Amino acid sequence: MTNMVGTRAVFGVIVPSTNTVVEHDYWGARIPGVAYRAGSMFIPDPVMSDDAGFQALLGQIRASIGTAVRDALTAEPDRLVMGMSAETFWGGVEGNAAFEQRLRDRTGLPVTTGASSCRAALRELGCRRIAVFSPYQPIADREVGRFFTEAGFDVAAITGLRCPTAMHIARVPGDRLRDVVAEIDGPDVEAIVQVGTNLSFVALADRLEEELGKPVIAINAATLWFALRDHGIPDRVCGAGSLLRDH
Repeated sequence: MTNMVGTRAVFGVIVPSTNTVVEHDYWGARIPGVAYRAGSMFIPDPVMSDDAGFQALLGQIRASIGTAVRDALTAEPDRLVMGMSAETFWGGVEGNAAFEQRLRDRTGLPVTTGASSCRAALRELGCRRIAVFSPYQPIADREVGRFFTEAGFDVAAITGLRCPTAMHIARVPGDRLRDVVAEIDGPDVEAIVQVGTNLSFVALADRLEEELGKPVIAINAATLWFALRDHGIPDRVCGAGSLLRDH
């Protein structure tokens, strides 16, 4: 339900309690009349230094997402936006669809996830052969690769930064992100895709698009873009990549 600061829409944004980047990126886009209310998933043990640790982290997300959604709903939002990405890729295309349906059934709201947003972005941009990077461990990268492959994309490369904790994701410097993009890019790669919502990559992705001459999709920009467009909000944003600027 709209209000005085969200005169056009209020989005409920579901984020891990360790995440400091999603809300920064959304508010930084400065969409007039769109407001955000975060629901926080409590992460008591942020360690994700190996596959087992990452699975344990995902278990914490699954255990607390219901409470986070409950809290966000008290602001009576018009849409639910997932400000976390790993769970939205899990189980491939069918897993994502089931995840979204569970949330729609529970809330009665339209739901935007990172996985669906990246798929829509790549289709909008006309890109098929992609290279992907994340802050994850290999177990999660396999699920990300599975989703994109099942969605009809050719995954030329996928790599994870293997961050040791959930908080370390937000501490990865721009130089390291530049390096990983250079490692996975190639003349046959039509687009670079970044997943992992606590990586601060939106502004750098915008610069890299100009330098590389190809789409560089930051998941937070893609998710905000898809949520806005699906909600009938056409505003263009500069400095956050070609999706929000041109599409």
